[in-house]
Amino acid sequence: MKWTVLQTRRFARQYKKLQDNIAADVDIAVAGVQQNPEIGERKKGDLANLRVFKFQSQGLLYLLGYTVDEAVRLIYLEAIGPHQNFYRDIKR
Repeated sequence: MKWTVLQTRRFARQYKKLQDNIAADVDIAVAGVQQNPEIGERKKGDLANLRVFKFQSQGLLYLLGYTVDEAVRLIYLEAIGPHQNFYRDIKR
């Protein structure tokens, strides 16, 4: 059974601002997460429910933050962006 992927408004706004070549890399990362939601690293503390998948694009480290609802097999895409200030921004 396949996982369903939904975007939050924050993710959609961030995704819309990305360049086309970076957006293509994000699409590949999302497909990987959809195949195996356990691929991302689980965070601790304030962000305990968040998983983060790290990937390279244009020589920069990008992070894809998502949460998983196993009861209904849903993946919520929370945020996307470069490593710089990623965790600070997602806590808001």
